[in-house]
Amino acid sequence: MKRSLSDYIILIFKGMAMGAADVVPGVSGGTIAFISGVYEELISSLNAINFNLIKILKTEGFKSTWKKINGNFLAALVIGIAISILSLTKLVTWLIHEKPVLIWSFFFGLVLASILYVVKKINQWKLGEFFGIIIGTLVAYQLTKLGALGNTESMFYLFISGAIAICAMILPGISGAFILIILGSYNTILQAMNDRAVGKLAAFVVGAIVGILSFSKLLKWLFNSYKSITLAVLTGFMTGALAKIWPWKKVLTYRVNSKGLNVPLNEECVTPFSFDGNPQILSAIAIMIFGFSIIFILEKISSKNKTIG
Repeated sequence: MKRSLSDYIILIFKGMAMGAADVVPGVSGGTIAFISGVYEELISSLNAINFNLIKILKTEGFKSTWKKINGNFLAALVIGIAISILSLTKLVTWLIHEKPVLIWSFFFGLVLASILYVVKKINQWKLGEFFGIIIGTLVAYQLTKLGALGNTESMFYLFISGAIAICAMILPGISGAFILIILGSYNTILQAMNDRAVGKLAAFVVGAIVGILSFSKLLKWLFNSYKSITLAVLTGFMTGALAKIWPWKKVLTYRVNSKGLNVPLNEECVTPFSFDGNPQILSAIAIMIFGFSIIFILEKISSKNKTIG
């Protein structure tokens, strides 16, 4: 697909949105990729990365290899994700801690609108599609209720954590950051980044690379063979994840973060009127509507790009 410079700038901004979402335990960068119209192209591009590229590189050169994997597209998204993670992580973390109702209201509105967006892309409604939504919803909902496993620093476990978490990150509705918390690796990875523990980070990154390249092949096959059912399951994932990003919650259990502070782990959704604190109902609704409207803006921006369906 031939793109102009402005198209790549837009892709970088989409990558930034994906990166910002991925650092939030409860929101998936895959959701942003889905609603911004780059999801299937992302999966196809990742699927093109395999051992055959070595042969292509030797026989046809770097330019052909880069084109084969849709390198410009992937590079733009990766640049955006990296910019976001490096620059917005502290801001997003601060908002979650200081303005939880408002930030979760924004994400709730965004994901709710994305569910409606994806539902419109399902071309047929049969028993399989309805069953897919139910299964996806139940799986995602149960994941939000899981407690964290014990923290571990095993290289092999960090490898497995990276492989599992990256798969979650590219699935709409399932948060890779939250999966790391459940696996007990979230604090280890954050501490390794602070300590520049190259070995631990390398184990995690290699696992992530193996995971995303393997899982992208499965997703590519599912989209080619069972597109409507796959979209239904992904819709279910996003629906089940709404419980995690509901703005008004009661904390049931805590976890210790990398700074030794207690932060919420398992929470129970409550009504705004039962919320222990200022529910900020009017502000929350306004921000929820704003998040909801963002989807239509993204859809308009994506009109020139390849969209699902």
